Amino acid sequence: MTIRWGVLGASTFARNHMVPAIQLAAGHQVVALGTRSTGKAAPFAALVPGLRVHESYDAVLADDEVDAVYIPLPHTLHAEWAERALRAGKHVLVEKPVAMRADAIAPLIAARDETGRVCAEAYMIVHHPQWQRVRTLLAEGAIGRLRHVEGVFTYDNSADPGNIRNTAATGGGALPDIGVYSYGSVRWATGQEPEAITHADIDWEEGCDVLARVSVRFPGFTGHFVNSMRLLPEQFVLFHGEAGLIRLTAPFNAGVFDVARLEVRTGDGTRVERWTEPNQYVLQVEAFGAAVRGEAPFPWTLEDARGTQAMIDAVYAKAGGRPGG
Repeated sequence: MTIRWGVLGASTFARNHMVPAIQLAAGHQVVALGTRSTGKAAPFAALVPGLRVHESYDAVLADDEVDAVYIPLPHTLHAEWAERALRAGKHVLVEKPVAMRADAIAPLIAARDETGRVCAEAYMIVHHPQWQRVRTLLAEGAIGRLRHVEGVFTYDNSADPGNIRNTAATGGGALPDIGVYSYGSVRWATGQEPEAITHADIDWEEGCDVLARVSVRFPGFTGHFVNSMRLLPEQFVLFHGEAGLIRLTAPFNAGVFDVARLEVRTGDGTRVERWTEPNQYVLQVEAFGAAVRGEAPFPWTLEDARGTQAMIDAVYAKAGGRPGG
């Protein structure tokens, strides 16, 4: 069974990453794109021979030859179009964040359950073997009792003021864009939810959070996170236990920022594991296909996404709320 995909919106990310990943994934094929821009459609047509280009998103949802849709629209449109796609009978893979508030994900969960379709957030990192390895190591107690986590994910898009990530009206900000990775990865790897946001210091520009320094208390350990759209690109996650530590040096953009590298250091020495081959976007699509076919559950649920958004909501609240509400 080949799963036929439609894409809502001709985003750069979809063109550079997800459409090629769908085409590479076994048993998957992109067949349709929704966009009113002929110029934006052309690069997609070059990637996908025979691509049907629809002039509206609704037309993609009405296309009987589309089984699943991928939604890379601006953040504020994710939940609305994901629910509409479910109601149209499609399976849905929607980009993060699913919604701008945790409570806005509840209707989507209800629609998923009512329709019986697969609907999930495109949280690709949980499909990468480095994160699956971290989760196993922590569960096995490889570093003893976990006491602290440090997470950093930064980049600089100050030279691109028109970018939707720099626009509050389209859900811009560092936390919606990359805080989801810092927060969600630790939640997923440890299986723990935050007890309290103990500190939140945020720099704002035009209603968007551009630098967030956040301290969190989890059951048994603390966390400190830095996310920014105004700093030199960097990313790492460090799990510090009483008997050792685990460090990831390309935790989020494996193979792009750097080779995926996992370091485990204990009193017995240091061992390093590397992954050069897996494409986490292809792995994500194949895992989605397995869920659609009933072969395996998808490892990142809407409930998981809601937990991360609840943490982001709590960070904003601790910092005094977003400017203008």
